[in-house]
Amino acid sequence: MTENPTGPHRPASPLSRTRALPAWSLLASGAVAGGLLGGAYGLLEPPSYTATAYVVVVPTEKSDPASALGFAQAYGRVATQLAVLGQAQVSAGVPVKTLQSSVRTATSPDAPMVSVTATSSRPDQATDMANAVSRALTRHANDNKNSTHVELQQFARAVRPTAPSSASPAVTGLVGASAGGLLGGLLALVRPRRADRGTARSASVPGPALAADVHGQL
Repeated sequence: MTENPTGPHRPASPLSRTRALPAWSLLASGAVAGGLLGGAYGLLEPPSYTATAYVVVVPTEKSDPASALGFAQAYGRVATQLAVLGQAQVSAGVPVKTLQSSVRTATSPDAPMVSVTATSSRPDQATDMANAVSRALTRHANDNKNSTHVELQQFARAVRPTAPSSASPAVTGLVGASAGGLLGGLLALVRPRRADRGTARSASVPGPALAADVHGQL
């Protein structure tokens, strides 16, 4: 029985098989895989709806527009506090924790206005939460208008959204395809460098026959 001088046959490693593939195939495979994953995420993830209500800070006779602008910034931060959300949870029909995770506020540096935005998987619930928080904020601010000399008025109620604000499966698929193609391109760029390093290391180590000849000459 003869032995194989080169040693037992070893199956090709995943890295070796990756090196054998052309560069364009890595880019295409990454784009296809990313597109499929992104599209599946868009289909499985429930759509979300967003509704926004607006309130405006109005100065009284004892105040001025500059003070109203400053109080608008303050009320934008107060709107998501427990003092306001605790009053809003009853009319919104959801617990305070849901309001804390679903309601966001924004203010403008040029106008004394506060926007209250709510997001939910149900369009009617998003509308109810935005309107409930804006009403609770208005009551909270007007209870202190004798000391602040400003009052809060409702500028625009939130309306029921007719379309989801979340990305569609087509958009998530395109994003996934772009990300997957980018990763595939990076792998194609890194792969030749690893192959060159492996060739350089194997060339620097003498084989068994060459080492034996050198030992005999000595």
